[in-house]
Formats: sequence, structure tokens, C-alpha cells
Amino acid sequence: MKKWFFILLFLSIVIGIVYITPVSVLNEDKPNMVPKENINLEQFDLQEKEINKEEMYQGELLLVNDEFPVKERYIKKDMIQLINHRELIANYGLLHQDLRLSEKVARKFSDMVEAAQKDNVHNFLLSSAFRDQEEQKVLYEEKGKDYALPPGYSEHNLGLALDVGSTKESIKYAAEGAWIQKNAWKFGFVLRYPKAKVHITGIEYEPWHLRYVGLPHSAIMYEKNLVLEEYLTYLKKEKQIATTYQGEKFLICFFPVSEDHPKILVPTDSEYTISGNNMDGVIVTTRQNMDSGTQV
Repeated sequence: MKKWFFILLFLSIVIGIVYITPVSVLNEDKPNMVPKENINLEQFDLQEKEINKEEMYQGELLLVNDEFPVKERYIKKDMIQLINHRELIANYGLLHQDLRLSEKVARKFSDMVEAAQKDNVHNFLLSSAFRDQEEQKVLYEEKGKDYALPPGYSEHNLGLALDVGSTKESIKYAAEGAWIQKNAWKFGFVLRYPKAKVHITGIEYEPWHLRYVGLPHSAIMYEKNLVLEEYLTYLKKEKQIATTYQGEKFLICFFPVSEDHPKILVPTDSEYTISGNNMDGVIVTTRQNMDSGTQV
């Protein structure tokens, strides 16, 4: 009985999917919107999955701020010292030789910088990346609460954030900063603390601070002009959204997680990811190839 309840709940949400088509800056043509009547629910071979409450604190969509700290045991495990990976830093400089970052994020950033070079933007400088709790403590004691966050409350403690500068001038005025604002989303990054959203993030404008959330989330956030706080609220409200991007259709579902809601629904044979929001639930992102009509 419980299984059918979850399946009916899931399908009722699917029928009310909101379709969003993010803008491609490289290609001014928007991807085609998928009409609701074209949804084939038989494509979604659903099964229940028991979710551990701890999964709320893992993933790439975690909200980290002065209210929701990083759970240290769930910091990214693929941390690397960038100086030891010359292939990843060939197109930008390091302000410090001991900078560490998630290898996945480092590769995405390397791809982004390589793309910027094709637009003749090539003076990127990485000034800060991952900080462990001890490093954050030292910084907090040196800078004080007006200029730093306590250990565990900074995105830099997560391994998904980096501070980007220019070797020529302040990123606020540099070509690198302008390029980031228009193009970073294509590589899964968002400008985490924009000028117009200080009242939401609680953090002053930081044109240098990028956060990796991955695609298609960065595309949706860019198109709808949402910061992470707003995006997570949006997902929680809508329960489910879908978007097309680069020939693929993405289905994004929010599920609350608690003792009363220990299960979610996921596709049986599709590629999907689960990320917590670091608050009260998880986001399941499913990818579907639009050309073949099969899930990948």
C-alpha cells in the first residue's frame, strides 16, 4: 500500500511538471520546450529507495551559511593539491602553491578557463579554494566576524567553492570577471554572492566567489536569476521541475526526508544523482536523452 502511495504521489507531481528552458549564451536559440502532453510516464520505471537521513548532508546542492554548517565527515573526498596537477592549472595562475580543491570541480574550472581563452580572456588567477576547519579557524581569528565566517560555516569548507581573480586588475573590473558572470553557468558554476541578492544571502557582493552546483542546476539558476537559497526554496515549493539542455531532458525532484518520510522514488534504469540540501530533504536529478527517447 505504501509503495502505491508513493508512486501515485510521484506521478501526480510529474503531470504538473514545470518546464524551464535556460538560455544558452553561446547559442542564442533557446532549447525546445517539451510540451506536457508529450510526457510518456511509462519511461519512468519507478522504484522505492530508502533514504538515509545522512544523505541530506551530502552532494553538490548543499546550502552552507551561518545557519547551516558543513558536516565535516561529508566534505568532498576527491580533494587534490592543484600544484601537483599541471594539466589542470596550465591556463591560470595560483596565488598560493598549497591550494586544494575537489578534483571534479578543478576539472570543470579548467574547462571553463580553456573556453574563456577562446574569447581572448586569459588572465585568471585562483586565490582561494578548499579550507579545512583549522584553516578556517585561523582565518576567522585573524579577520574577525566582519570579514570571515566561523569554521564549518564557509562554503570554502565544502570543497565546492573557489575565489577567482585576475592577474591584471580587480576581478570587479577585469575581463575575467565579466566573462564569468555571463558564462560560468555553462560549466556548472554560479556566482554565489551577487550584488542584488545581499538581502537573501546575507553576504556582501563577492564577484570573485564561484560555487559549483553542476548542470542543469546552474543553467536554471542563471535563467531565473536565482541564488542557491532561492533555488532550493523554489524546488521545495514546486516539488518537481524539468528542463531541456544540450539535447537532454532533466527531471528534478525534491523529496523531504524525515522519520515520517524515509523513502523516495527513483528511476530503475536511468542515470540519476541525489544531493541533499543540508536542511530538510534531497534533490533527485534524472537525465533523459531527447533524441532516442531512452533514459541514460
